[in-house]
Amino acid sequence: MKNVRFLAASMLGIVFLFFTASLYANEFVMTPAIQSQLDKQKALIATWAANPIIEHAVEKQNQIGPIPGMDKAKWKLIRRSDPLITEFQTNAAGQYLKSMQAKSKLAISEAFLSADKGEKVAFIEKTSSYIHQGQAKFDVPFTTGKAWQGKPEFDESTQTYALQIAVPVLSAGKPIGVLVVGINLSQLEKLAN
Repeated sequence: MKNVRFLAASMLGIVFLFFTASLYANEFVMTPAIQSQLDKQKALIATWAANPIIEHAVEKQNQIGPIPGMDKAKWKLIRRSDPLITEFQTNAAGQYLKSMQAKSKLAISEAFLSADKGEKVAFIEKTSSYIHQGQAKFDVPFTTGKAWQGKPEFDESTQTYALQIAVPVLSAGKPIGVLVVGINLSQLEKLAN
């Protein structure tokens, strides 16, 4: 009987979390002041994408290509402490992204860098997918050379409510990769006020 009550309480808690997550994201209002702050963040992120450390890391990964056979199911099974994962965090681009996050005063909840096939080059924390090709956050900046802005949502990898923006990584004016950054909504609201 205790197990049944525990299971029922656990399920109720999960339902509450999902309801709260969708309620918060659906109720988030993009005011002109918040959009102005977001536009400033886009411009800042574009400077990160233009950093030689980022450009070089993407160019290098584009020569290598994705990890053979790596798909979303296999990616999800890899522990965050696995050397494969920590390499994405400790390489030069990963360290650069982490340093930029630290300077953001908690406004940046995540950042990850993708090469030309959407595979990861670097990130702050392990992403939920290894390849983002086929998703607007990768496809729009990579094919148009312009920034992309997502909608407010709950981000599984960082456990925060965030809005993602993505900018192309350019070489000779052409997209060679994409930098995606999650903006913490509560911090964005504080910046706007």
